Amino acid sequence: MSMEIEDVMEVEEETSATESTLFKRHGLKNSIQTNFGDDYVFQIAAKDDWTSMAVSLSTNEVKLYSPATGQYLGQCEGHSATINQISFVGPSSPHVLYSCSSDSTIRVWDSRSCQQVTCISAGPSNEIFCFSFGGSGANLLAAGCKSQISFWDWRTMKRSACLEESHMDDVTQVHFVPGNQSKLVSASVDGLMCLFDTSGNINDDDHLVSVFNVGTSIGKVGFIGEADQKLWCLTHIETLSVWDLNDTRTEANFEDARTLASNSWTNDHVDYFVDCHYSAEVDHLWVIGGTDNGTFGYFPVNYGTTHGIEAAEAVFQGGHTGIVRSVLPMSGIPGRTSKNSGIFGWTGGEDGRLCCWLSDESTDKNCSWISNTLVAKSPTNRRKSRHSPY
Repeated sequence: MSMEIEDVMEVEEETSATESTLFKRHGLKNSIQTNFGDDYVFQIAAKDDWTSMAVSLSTNEVKLYSPATGQYLGQCEGHSATINQISFVGPSSPHVLYSCSSDSTIRVWDSRSCQQVTCISAGPSNEIFCFSFGGSGANLLAAGCKSQISFWDWRTMKRSACLEESHMDDVTQVHFVPGNQSKLVSASVDGLMCLFDTSGNINDDDHLVSVFNVGTSIGKVGFIGEADQKLWCLTHIETLSVWDLNDTRTEANFEDARTLASNSWTNDHVDYFVDCHYSAEVDHLWVIGGTDNGTFGYFPVNYGTTHGIEAAEAVFQGGHTGIVRSVLPMSGIPGRTSKNSGIFGWTGGEDGRLCCWLSDESTDKNCSWISNTLVAKSPTNRRKSRHSPY
């Protein structure tokens, strides 16, 4: 891949009077021209040691880059339909990358050689939207296959169970509970989150522990709090809620989350939420909201005694020109301070750009940001609305 570094503009520092205590905004530092073509970024995932990161694209490929330099390392080709999830988290070597796709397969790649190692098929026309590794023996692979949840024994690569009745629509998320690997949380377009016990012979009747009725199509969920006993939930209509995992109680419900976030900053209206980010170190939750023109920010979420979405602690502007699809915080790299823990890294979106955001430590007040961007040509075709669950 050829790259040409081009200075786009000098850094322009802008600080409004009302925002000076919250953040500073910086313009685009430079751009690196790549041959992405018309594809755009779905998801970014990194190895634990941050020596490489994988980027899933709308061309059904996964490309690998160095998080430190942006250097192109190679690409994984094999999927014939949309790649719905990528992850380096699994029971194999840390060099192994996993991907699932609407082509009904979960593929395993050696990220050093970019060669496929293994392929698991869920059967014809059985789109796979998500997957997770866990189980009491750390040998289970769970995957959302349309409205079903299928399980494979990773040691034998054989399907061991299938839950067919718990969800009525596409399963968008499956996650084994970090502090209790025998428990699995699923989420679906049917508006339900389910908690399963995966011990023993898994079935719908005996292993469904509890059901959480969110009431609308669910996009993403994650764990927060002590011992990961709470869940955050983002829906496809941009609502946010927090749930207690043990008693299925709603701890906070923000049906007007976009309005609350929009009211707390002077930028454009928040058009969508990209994701949530939780820091166990400071026990804090942020919701990441963005605008259609590419600006996005980290908004602190209060879900305890008082409920609310506060003013953005960091705003990222001048890198993207379209919807941001994925945010990968690199909180473990040098230069992190406790004040802005986890709030810088790489982002990708529908503008075909892969942006690296660097903290400007010349200021000792709050968060300011500079962007190094891998720029692709703007896509001419849009496959689906971002509100699609996959």
